[in-house]
Amino acid sequence: MDEKEKKKVQQEGSCDSDCGNCASAGHCSSQPGSMLEETNSLNDIKKVIAIVSGKGGVGKSLVTSLMAVNMRRKGYNTAVMDADITGPSIPKAFGITEKATANELGVLPVKTRTGISTMSINSLLENDTDPVIWRGPVIAGTVKQFWTDVLWGDVDYLFVDMPPGTGDVPLTVFQSIPVDGIIVVTSPQELVSMIVEKAVKMAEMMNIPVLGIVENMSYIKCPDCGKEIPLFGKSKVDQVAGEHGLDVLGKLPIEPELAEACDSGNIEDFKGNLLSDAVKKLESL
Repeated sequence: MDEKEKKKVQQEGSCDSDCGNCASAGHCSSQPGSMLEETNSLNDIKKVIAIVSGKGGVGKSLVTSLMAVNMRRKGYNTAVMDADITGPSIPKAFGITEKATANELGVLPVKTRTGISTMSINSLLENDTDPVIWRGPVIAGTVKQFWTDVLWGDVDYLFVDMPPGTGDVPLTVFQSIPVDGIIVVTSPQELVSMIVEKAVKMAEMMNIPVLGIVENMSYIKCPDCGKEIPLFGKSKVDQVAGEHGLDVLGKLPIEPELAEACDSGNIEDFKGNLLSDAVKKLESL
């Protein structure tokens, strides 16, 4: 039913535009069709949080890993979907070498030492260093299967580590998975405003709530005097967040211990409490 036909039906009195009480709700051609995919029937996933950025190298995987670890420490069942197919980082951060297996019901996620469920393309490849030389639609289809075919089970928070930009995979995630909100990761450089604006505009176009911004590499702390040194220039995240009406959920320093924890696969052992505001934000959803 096109717009002209819809108006005609309304004029004739058979449509009152109250979709909630309409027998055709959900399959009326006058309404845009949902592209959301059903997850496995055995899954019970309460909240899906995507970690995004307008460019690469700003620390999305770091923030994703820290959020999953922090929420796990709070007693929640957490999981991580590594949607960065061509640049997967999650297995490395958690020290995962085990490969994913499957049964007749679906694909089994790989568990970390503290019980966080993960799924990454590196958990399916024979060798971690094998390149994924696929075109966009194939990559996007793989991410969709991480949602539809993986046996995530009972999950309170599923974190999606997104690839940079606004291409095939982010579009697929926003259209196919019921994302409850996104966290935008940035760095202090001058182009941060543009990075945030791209991510925020895409989220708005897809009707996805933006929960807030995390600034990575915000400063480095002098080990002798404790002074915070803005290595990449003065932070502009508060100004940018204010322009978009967003919360700043954290400012992560350049932390040698944190970098070592990621590189050695021991992110779950890092004791810092750098994203407490982000944790509170998620608990308030």
